[in-house]
Amino acid sequence: MNRFRLLFCTCLIFSLYQCQEQPSQSLPANYQVQVLTDAQKEIVEEHLKKGAWKNHMYSQQWQEEIDKGLAKDSTIAYLWQQKAMPLFKQGKYEIGMEYIDKAVNLDRRSWQDYRAFIKCIFAKTYRDAIIDFLDCKEQFGNGYVMDHSYDFYIALSYLQLNEFEKAEQIFKNDYNWVKENKGKDWLHHLDLFYYGVSKYEQKKYQEAIDIFDQTLEIYPDFSEVQIFKAHCLRDLGKLDEAKKLYDLGESNGRLGNTINEDNVIYERYPYQFRWR
Repeated sequence: MNRFRLLFCTCLIFSLYQCQEQPSQSLPANYQVQVLTDAQKEIVEEHLKKGAWKNHMYSQQWQEEIDKGLAKDSTIAYLWQQKAMPLFKQGKYEIGMEYIDKAVNLDRRSWQDYRAFIKCIFAKTYRDAIIDFLDCKEQFGNGYVMDHSYDFYIALSYLQLNEFEKAEQIFKNDYNWVKENKGKDWLHHLDLFYYGVSKYEQKKYQEAIDIFDQTLEIYPDFSEVQIFKAHCLRDLGKLDEAKKLYDLGESNGRLGNTINEDNVIYERYPYQFRWR
């Protein structure tokens, strides 16, 4: 009887261990971070760090150096990503996507969220961005790319597809999660701006104003927020207050107090004004 119990317990422990290990074992190799061999590291050092990076990113020399590395080993995902990146910044989305797809196929864990970001902010293929981000969430959880959560980009994509109610709900869930798990100080002004816009688009003007006010506590001169708040005030019949705030927003916009993401120098962000 004791031997039977021992055997049973041993089998049970082994089965539980197998169950715990199963998720990582079931993931394809490209869902895990690519670990470079010494030979691959040497290629990256020679043709990227001491090659392409010695040239301007938009130059043919940049592309040629990376091509030399890929000719030696075409399975290095980072080289494909570095080949694609300057093309996106030049607006050459179609050819850039061919190269980032290769990077993702080799190392999905490192580059799929980057590709999804590119689809959302650069290429503006919002449905494809949603698909990529949802897959990232399923495989890796709600991570971050370029300072914002996957849910932020999913909501922003829905906002750009005029699915305002969906966008608002995802922004709301993300907002509540940050407040509950990290605290109010972790709220990002851009997340709040788009959350407010999702309410504005549904004519929830007072609710939008409440969110815009929180945004302005973080970034007081944020011109787009001032202008959209002014639109809300106008539609609520507060015309004088709306006019003053709109003029202030335009003034701040002309001073450059706009969306301040790193990639704004390459792409106009959704709902961003550009003043001449």
